[in-house]
Amino acid sequence: MNGIRAWPGAMVLAVMLFLAVPATGADLPDFTVLVERQGPAVVNISTTQSEGDKAGAFPGLEESDPMFDLFRRFIPKAPVEPRPHGDNRSLGSGFIISGDGYILTNAHVIEDAEEIFVRLADKREYRAKVIGTDRRSDIAVIRIDATGLPVVVMGQPDALKVGEWVVAIGSPFGFEHSVTAGIVSAKGRSLPDENFVPFIQTDVAINPGNSGGPLFNLKGEVVGINSQIYSQTGGFMGLSFAIPIDVAMDMQDQLRTAGIVRRGRIGVAIQEVTRGLAESFGLPSAEGALVSAVEAGSPAEQAGLQQGDVILRFDGKTVASSSDLPRLVAATRPGATLGLQAYRDGAEHSFQVTVGEWSDDTEPATRSSRLPAPMVNKLGLVVAPLTEAAKRELKTTEGVVVERVSDGANRADLEPGDVVTAIVRAGRQTKLASVEDFDRVVGELNDGEQVSLLVSRGGGKSYVSLRAGG
Repeated sequence: MNGIRAWPGAMVLAVMLFLAVPATGADLPDFTVLVERQGPAVVNISTTQSEGDKAGAFPGLEESDPMFDLFRRFIPKAPVEPRPHGDNRSLGSGFIISGDGYILTNAHVIEDAEEIFVRLADKREYRAKVIGTDRRSDIAVIRIDATGLPVVVMGQPDALKVGEWVVAIGSPFGFEHSVTAGIVSAKGRSLPDENFVPFIQTDVAINPGNSGGPLFNLKGEVVGINSQIYSQTGGFMGLSFAIPIDVAMDMQDQLRTAGIVRRGRIGVAIQEVTRGLAESFGLPSAEGALVSAVEAGSPAEQAGLQQGDVILRFDGKTVASSSDLPRLVAATRPGATLGLQAYRDGAEHSFQVTVGEWSDDTEPATRSSRLPAPMVNKLGLVVAPLTEAAKRELKTTEGVVVERVSDGANRADLEPGDVVTAIVRAGRQTKLASVEDFDRVVGELNDGEQVSLLVSRGGGKSYVSLRAGG
């Protein structure tokens, strides 16, 4: 002990610094071999479009502007008259999946293209033709007239772990074969209007021009296609999203064999199970997909599913959250008959459902009229009966309309004009034919008791949980 205390201060500092600094390169990956082996299979994609198409789409934005790619991806374009003079070149990325010239990229990279050009790593350039596109998943397959091409190696996205290193190769802002690296930030992300794709979220630097390029794991295997970024400026902000390669390969297989992508549907509207909803429905945990509506004549109705069921498993796969179900159903081929497990009235039930085919058709939005109402109840709501006109508009014979909402109910996201068609209490759902039904059920509630209301708004239905007493 005396010897340690006698050490000079400089020596103690030197020892501390030695222990604190890791050996050179320790725990840091080396991407050089990966890039050398897989880089040749990554291509630059450019397209030509009429000057009028692009100028009219986003006035005042040059294609080099970081906001251009963001706007092209998310904002619909108004129809314009094409101009006879001049072409614009759009840049993106892609990668070769077969030696005879098949290439995967994003659908938005080649959208509205008059001509598509592919430049290889060795500077060879080819004109490409479109084999098929699927805008819903943002996948496109194109082909060039060449053979003996280098190809990527496919990986397993399911084996990816959050925190794992990943690498992107692409052409941000036209700088070909740029390499960026980061980690997997999350898996199975759902994005607005993209609930059929379980995105891989990363913090890999992705910018306009990276779209359609590959995302590699450290084994040099493609695990995703870089597709989107979250940005308030149009540039990279640390949130990048890639389409899992197994999803993309399924899409490309359908595009190459049939020219279209077919998706399954069962005809239910669903919502997330919150803790409040789980409590009112008597669920042991806040998991599954809560059925807020069942389409008349749909596969779900034919299978016996009902409003208020909570779907826990589909085809043997766990539905941990509501976002899982659309992906599982969409990935099922129409016509297949599969098992489904759902929670109802305090017990789990099994169903056999024959999957239908999904389309973009939607029902028109409707909304009930506002009506005068008598009194506030334990849930902080002023309600009134539906008029005959409102019943016809909503295509229902049940429910009460919300006329006014107190502060307590406001926290449950209710608003005037909502139509309450049922109340769920202790796992039991009671349909409401009148204001008297509503008042009777609410009058029986204990202070602090958690319930859920089935609410119709704007043509859709969802469950809203709130606690008696505000």
